[in-house]
This record gives sequence, C-alpha cells and structure tokens, in this order.
Amino acid sequence: MTASASGQATPALPGPGIVTASPADIEALSDVIAAAFLILPPSRWLIEDPATRREIFPSYFRLYVEHTLTVGIVHTTPERTAAALWLPTGPAPACPPLGYDERLAAVTGRHCSRFAAFDNALDRNHPAGTAHHHLSILAVHPRCQGQGTGSMLLRSHHATLDHNGIPAYLEAASVRTRRLYQCHGYRPRPSGPIRLPDGGPFMWPMWRPPRPLTGRAPGAR
Repeated sequence: MTASASGQATPALPGPGIVTASPADIEALSDVIAAAFLILPPSRWLIEDPATRREIFPSYFRLYVEHTLTVGIVHTTPERTAAALWLPTGPAPACPPLGYDERLAAVTGRHCSRFAAFDNALDRNHPAGTAHHHLSILAVHPRCQGQGTGSMLLRSHHATLDHNGIPAYLEAASVRTRRLYQCHGYRPRPSGPIRLPDGGPFMWPMWRPPRPLTGRAPGAR
C-alpha cells in the first residue's frame, strides 16, 4: 500500500475493539470529546466559566467530528466511549471546513475571538511541505480513562500509517498527554512549545515518523 501526495493512506480495517465512526455517532462523540477536554488547560483558557464550557463544547466539537467524518477518519470504540480524529493533510496547509468562521461564531458567541486566536496559534505552527496525518483530537471519556483506550486507538491507526510510510502530527494539550504520545513514538517539534496568547497555557507540537515494518523480506514492497 502506498500514500498519495495528499497524505491519503490505503484504507485498512481498524484493530480489535475499534470501529470506524459514522454520521450516526456525531452527537455521542461530540459529547465524549466535550467531557474529556472540559478541564484541560487550553479549554480553561478558551472559556473560563466551567458551566459555559459545558454548554458550548458539545456544539463546538461537533464541527470537528462532522468535518473529519467528511474528509478524514474517525475511530471510536463499540461503546462510543472514545474518539480519534485523523485528518490526511498534504504538503500545503489544509482548508478549514466550509463556512467554519460563521459556524464558529454562531456556536461560541462572545467567546469567538478566543477560539479564533486558538486556531491561528495552531495554524501558524502546523508543519508544511510533507504529507502527513494530523491527529486533531484524541479523547477518552473521563470514566474510561486510564484503561489503555487511547493507546489502543493510537496503535491501530499507527499500524496503517507505518504500512503506508506516512508520518503523524499532533498538538499535545498537557504534560500528561505529551508523555503518552512520547511513548508512542512522537517527538517534540523544534517550533514548539506553542504559547497561547495573553499569557495562555502551552501546547506541544509533536511529530511521529513512520516506523519501519518488521518481518518484511529484503526488497519486498
């Protein structure tokens, strides 16, 4: 299997315990991501009040789930307790979802400027020139965290990326998640860390080169 110039990988079945999400999962996965991200430092920077965060986040993350279902890959569990959103990205920067600015403003209201600043900070540091898959979101519902679900989702798609020779990119939102990603082969990018505006928290851009396949005969494709 080979990757195209746009970073597209030949589709593969997800590993055991993982399913490919469908439009019927949009609401459930948006709620899972909102719950998982509720108290992360960037989330608190985006919206200071926790009650407002709980109100806005499901609709905000719905934008990402809908977009990734259209142009990328969304993996989840049979119980819909986690989500991994992968966006194949070419050498040039990816385009935002259609009507994103208007939809973002409608969802976030008076907080829109913070969300726009967040997007701009990440976009400025997104690597260009190499096709890759962007892990835009990896989320596990709080009641299911610490059970290896996130690692299971990572390993499943990494197997596809390694087989296709495609690197991966992400932005870690906390020291704890940065350590998790390091265990899966990600390394900090020299452009990081990213400091969110107005004295905001740090985020860590990380890159994972594809790992060589083992057990392959010499010269085999």
